[in-house]
Amino acid sequence: MTNIPTPHNSAQVEDFAKTVLMPGDPLRAKFIADNYLSEAKLLNNVRGINGYTGYYKDKRVSVMASGMGMPSIGIYSYELFNFYGVDNIIRIGSAGAISGDLKLRDIVIALSASTNSNYALQYNLPGSYSPTASFSLVEKAVKIARSLGIEPKVGNIFSSDTFYDDAMSLKAWQKMGVLAVEMEAAALYMNAARAGKNALCICTISDCPFTGESCTAEERQNTFTKMMEIALELA
Repeated sequence: MTNIPTPHNSAQVEDFAKTVLMPGDPLRAKFIADNYLSEAKLLNNVRGINGYTGYYKDKRVSVMASGMGMPSIGIYSYELFNFYGVDNIIRIGSAGAISGDLKLRDIVIALSASTNSNYALQYNLPGSYSPTASFSLVEKAVKIARSLGIEPKVGNIFSSDTFYDDAMSLKAWQKMGVLAVEMEAAALYMNAARAGKNALCICTISDCPFTGESCTAEERQNTFTKMMEIALELA
């Protein structure tokens, strides 16, 4: 393909497996490659966005970071789906708790992703689009989590375009039963839908905005292993 390599990805089309795990943090991608994949090879490091392919229990699996926010994951997931032949992207990220039932390190599987982003305007739809995960991935992820002794929370999350927002009221989203806030899933789900591919977001609660509790950057990078293992088993 003439689109490969892209301005953001130096890999060749055959370098990626059909399923890519996509953390936001490039160092979390490296952690997964170093600790879970055999024969892992670095495919891409343009702008420090680490991308690897290796084997997990004899399955060929790739992992590549997305960076922060919907514009960033929008670029990387679009290229993987449309240029590199990837069929499934599983986001494994951190999220802030909105639901009072969530605590630090709980696992959230995002069935859908509400958003304050205008990302969907590009599709010229005659209404409001609801970004939704691929049900087959949701169903399998829940079964895998339970087989590992993990009871995930499944439901709607909020993908915010802003981290620092004077007007944001998480309490308003809480009233609508939204579980958690992050910054990428809605764009990933829209890209997957438009490409006819599959996407899922699995998050670990890294902070609780209403209580002030939070994990450190190092903990987010290296210790959120439960969601990594669910995603690897799902791949």
